[in-house]
Amino acid sequence: MSTRENIAGMSIGGGRKENFFFCILEYYQENGRWFLSSLHQVKDEDSVDSDEAIAQWIKKYSLKGLIVDVPLSRPVCDSCQLECPGTKNCHQSDVVAIKKQMASLLLEDSKLIAKNPKAYEEARVEDNLVHYSRDIYSKAPDKSLLSKSFKRKLKKGFIPYWNRPLDFWIWKNYYDYLLNLFNISYDSFNNVSTMLLSKFKYLLRHLPKDLTMFESQSHICLIELHRAGIITTKHILNLNDLDQCVLARLDIIRAIEKKCEVFIYDHDLELIVKNPKAFDSFLLALVGKQFLEKSQRKINNWALPNEARFIVPNFLDQENK
Repeated sequence: MSTRENIAGMSIGGGRKENFFFCILEYYQENGRWFLSSLHQVKDEDSVDSDEAIAQWIKKYSLKGLIVDVPLSRPVCDSCQLECPGTKNCHQSDVVAIKKQMASLLLEDSKLIAKNPKAYEEARVEDNLVHYSRDIYSKAPDKSLLSKSFKRKLKKGFIPYWNRPLDFWIWKNYYDYLLNLFNISYDSFNNVSTMLLSKFKYLLRHLPKDLTMFESQSHICLIELHRAGIITTKHILNLNDLDQCVLARLDIIRAIEKKCEVFIYDHDLELIVKNPKAFDSFLLALVGKQFLEKSQRKINNWALPNEARFIVPNFLDQENK
């Protein structure tokens, strides 16, 4: 890593208004730590056009990498040139492969039920207690177990005009986490309005050619922080409590500062704690930090990670700091 390097996060998803934050983390080798060097809000009512403001911001800090929470790739249908037989009979190779995996998961689960229904239900109760089911890091007695909610998701199937292969990878590894901790389900295009998505496509045409865009998601970042023992289940659940969310964000930021060696000035800390969009942008920048430090999860090739450029951070190496 160079003497000074930076990465930025910008949360765009989750609403119709252009009201978001740029968050830059910079690494200084002489200090051996990361600093939050800039946290800037852009509102749709600002006098400076938001597109121009973003471009100026990127140029000012000589940014080479930006993490966002909107899709950087398109659903399978968008690039398919085959004669369409309908979603149920889709013969596009990526869709066929994913549907086979989904069918295989359901088949494994049904075999376990048929073999010993009582043992299956006892094991699934234990599985649900730890909020793991079909998960590559599962602590459950049998990784073939599927939660009831995840089985319903699999039976609904993969929608090639709405989902990306990445969606299924996230379902396999995070579905129950997202549902139990945040009461949400991941779908690529469910968290951003059509208006903002179109605006973002336009913006991409005006950004520097040497800027590399990556995609991630703040909820998944929080889950990985939880897996590493940096934050607790209580921290995450309190984010959904209007009376506790500000304190929860503060506790999470303090834990990140301590374990991930990130320094945040008080005026930026206050803004992050009080504004959920600023908090999300900070988490996306944190994902970028882990990426630069080569601390990220591997995504299976069938999920087309090179197209999505989706980053899943890994914080386990900071667990014992």
